Amino acid sequence: MNFYYESAKIIDQLDAKQGSIQSCLANMDVKQRKRAAALVIETLKYRAPLNEIIHTTSLMSIEKRYLKSPSLALILTHDLLLAKGGIQAKDGPVKQAVLRHKTRLQAEWVKLKIKRGAKSDMEMAQEDEREAQGYTQVKGISETSLKEFHIDEHIQNLLVFPPKTSLLADAAYEGGMVILQDKASCFSAAILAPLPGSVVIDATAAPGNKTTHLSALMNNTGRVIAFEKDKRRFATLEKMVSKAGCKNVETNCQDFLQVQPSDSAFSQVTHILLDPSCSGSGIVGRLDYLLENGEDDESEKEERLKKLSIFQRQIIEHAMQFPSVIKIVYSTCSIHPEENEHVVRDALVASGGRFELVPRSEVLPAWLRRGLDTEFRAHEAQSLIRCSPEDGTNGFFVACFRRTQGRRKRKDVISVPDEVISGCGIAEDAYNKGKRKRRRKRGVESEQSEDEVEEWGGILS
Repeated sequence: MNFYYESAKIIDQLDAKQGSIQSCLANMDVKQRKRAAALVIETLKYRAPLNEIIHTTSLMSIEKRYLKSPSLALILTHDLLLAKGGIQAKDGPVKQAVLRHKTRLQAEWVKLKIKRGAKSDMEMAQEDEREAQGYTQVKGISETSLKEFHIDEHIQNLLVFPPKTSLLADAAYEGGMVILQDKASCFSAAILAPLPGSVVIDATAAPGNKTTHLSALMNNTGRVIAFEKDKRRFATLEKMVSKAGCKNVETNCQDFLQVQPSDSAFSQVTHILLDPSCSGSGIVGRLDYLLENGEDDESEKEERLKKLSIFQRQIIEHAMQFPSVIKIVYSTCSIHPEENEHVVRDALVASGGRFELVPRSEVLPAWLRRGLDTEFRAHEAQSLIRCSPEDGTNGFFVACFRRTQGRRKRKDVISVPDEVISGCGIAEDAYNKGKRKRRRKRGVESEQSEDEVEEWGGILS
């Protein structure tokens, strides 16, 4: 019965908004996590009709001595009516408290199905109506996966699979040759587009999809300094980086906001990727839709968005303090302008003219959905990228900042192969045609020839 108690606690935590379904499940014992995930998710899918019959049968009031938790009653009722083996626990007073009402609960369930016109139990479940295509990044196309796919038109080495395609048991996935990721999430690293040999920070790196993508874009050269403050997520990050074979990634279990930009260890950082915590309102298939009950206070939502936007602006402003940074990408999986256009606008103002938005011509110009001109100046809104489930992706937002101080004075240039530019859809304006030595502001010198810049670097992302 302890398993049911622990699962009920997860639902209580979700109701108290103490985390997402995934994060609450992550706190459970690893041996029970998979089973708990299935039980909690399935119970939440049937929550509304189950609560209705629990109320109709007065189960909680009749058995108040043993069923003191509504979440426990909900989970036990779910397994009684919908699980193949019924309630999987040793006999005891709590189990018996539910079994005593088995006949009545089953009868009320049948009556409710008839009332709702449901021909099966599955039709009583709450489902997420949104659906997106599946995407995976690979280091090259091979016959390791004999599944239907096509090549993405915007992101280099990105394969597009039909919805619900499973690659989890595929040898390419298990061997670290591919990483599953929504297309929109690939935009962040592709737009940042650090050249091989660059020094890059991934400020909130776990689980590691964008980190490994950066590593691939840099041909596994230079340095990707990845920060993640949460210990559990940090472990996931390390595992993914190792599995992907990234040799240029340095992982740090540390809060990016506690890092000192003036530290000499970061004097050569030129690119920073920011993908901070957000509402996640754009994620297709997000399990938290199961928690939507229409009763949330609008003021609570506004307050949460306000707190998130303050943090998001803070992390952008912190990134702008790194002395050698020339390019910053900020992204969210949110659809709310409060976390997107508003944050970008405020960050630009706070920069005092030190940073500007990179123009559309250098930020995936072929992508049609741009920023909201109702929330931003029209010409600058074109510099921003938005994604929607209508595009076959999650809801997503990307903004790219670049430093303005001394940008026009810099005469040193470096050549970049056309395939790198076209593959990422953007190019740093400082890197023009020619083959001349590049002198950074901090006195660091580097030189690369076209032969040294190979397409996609031999590791997946």
